[in-house]
Amino acid sequence: MTALLADVMTALDGLYPPSLAAEWDAVGLVCGDPASDVSRVLLAVDPVEVVVQEALDRDCQLLLTHHPLYLRPTTSVAADTPKGRVVHRLVTAGCALFVAHTNADLARPGVNDALAALVGLRDPQPLPGGLGQVGDLPTPTTAADLTAHLAAVLPATAWGIRSSGDPQTVVRRLAVCGGAGDDLLAEATAAGAQAFLTADLRHHRASEGPAGLVLIDAAHWATEWPWLPDAAARLASVVDVEALVSTICTDPWTTAQRSPRP
Repeated sequence: MTALLADVMTALDGLYPPSLAAEWDAVGLVCGDPASDVSRVLLAVDPVEVVVQEALDRDCQLLLTHHPLYLRPTTSVAADTPKGRVVHRLVTAGCALFVAHTNADLARPGVNDALAALVGLRDPQPLPGGLGQVGDLPTPTTAADLTAHLAAVLPATAWGIRSSGDPQTVVRRLAVCGGAGDDLLAEATAAGAQAFLTADLRHHRASEGPAGLVLIDAAHWATEWPWLPDAAARLASVVDVEALVSTICTDPWTTAQRSPRP
């Protein structure tokens, strides 16, 4: 199985149109020659050195990540910085880097469709603006049991997940947003959700959020990783390459310890 990188890029742009990306985003080809051959692609959330090493160890010619390598302009890709080392290692090994970020968030199906499917939402619908999904749970459940269920089905991280509010709140309808979604709290409530799963919830946004809405805070990486297997399957179905999924946890928080003090 082999395809030109240009053909893989065309396939990815069809699945995750760059026109959907936010103005501030940096999606598409970061490094690599569109005329080069690609037989194996590794999909991951973060373009960090450990993932680059995995791509090279697995003989991949393309690394597809959700998060961009560069979001701010730079004047150097020197190898004395972490981002510069990523570029140098990829270019030296002949492995390209391609990013599908907010365009994959907004695509249908995309990041949030995969998250909604993983947690078991029925008939999920987009929240306003297309970010996030909301749907009914198979059966009503308490916030405590829902939190335990989500901890079991989401990829494992050192600190797991946490939820707010009364643990006995009955949840029939759940909203989800992969990545940072704390600007959608009002939309989740307006859509009839009793709980909202997202990541990167800040103290004041959580404490001042809509009354009665249970907030479930998971690791950013864990809420976006479920998109990778779906994206890999879709890519392999439209272009002649082998698509692999990285299972390396790149959540930056590696140790969690509950304080023994009351």
